[in-house]
Amino acid sequence: MALTVTVPAAVGCGSGAGGGSAAEARSARPAAVRLPPRHAGFDYQIGGAYPPPAGVRIVSRDRSDSPAPGLYNICYVNAFQAQPEERASWPADLLLRDARGRVVIDGDWNEALLDLRTPAKRERAAQRVNRWIDGCAEKGFDAVEPDNYDSYTRSRHLLSAADATAFMTLLSRHAHGRRLAVAQKNTAGLAGARRRAGPDFAVTEECGQYDECEVYAKAFDDRVLDVEYTASGLRSAVAHWGGRLSVVRRDRAVSTPGSRGYVREAG
Repeated sequence: MALTVTVPAAVGCGSGAGGGSAAEARSARPAAVRLPPRHAGFDYQIGGAYPPPAGVRIVSRDRSDSPAPGLYNICYVNAFQAQPEERASWPADLLLRDARGRVVIDGDWNEALLDLRTPAKRERAAQRVNRWIDGCAEKGFDAVEPDNYDSYTRSRHLLSAADATAFMTLLSRHAHGRRLAVAQKNTAGLAGARRRAGPDFAVTEECGQYDECEVYAKAFDDRVLDVEYTASGLRSAVAHWGGRLSVVRRDRAVSTPGSRGYVREAG
């Protein structure tokens, strides 16, 4: 069964940057959130929803989709970068720019990084992302997965780990206030900051391939959902962690059944 725990969460939508103000700390109150079960069948459906395969108890889906009835549902939100089709809707000054004024892009996905360097900018960016989190809660999801926590590593040294954890703290407080658990997506280097930043469990990509599963397992008490994209990564994850973590192999496009290239193998 999924575990219900009490976590500190801020009341209302607004919250300050970093560790928050004294006033915000005083406004915090307990909020019960459900955590995903350990070592349960998992499917990663952020590329499009479809009926979960037999044995699946946990599913992650994009915020534009609906939860799978009867399962533990995680709502995927691209929180630290702007997707190409949404870039124009972001205020220009919230897109990270280099010294020449050019928007800094994650070349793998053609996504603009958000400018999270000041408390004021983090607050404004959080207000927008928190509206998406509100939508996840209203649809009935159990948790939220803010993606690209590690975008600071692609920022050409313009963003810092402290900027990332400060922004994650804002999102976590808001999600907890909506009774949503929070997943840390990748970013092994910040797993040790989980109590400060607020994530409750981890969604990892290729922790078996890159020998990072132990970091997440230790930080999140084995409450880890791992997605592998290669046969070798799946073998490694299952051989070392298959008895403790939730492991699945998907294709890199995270496509739907019937699509060219669709892959899903249970760990």
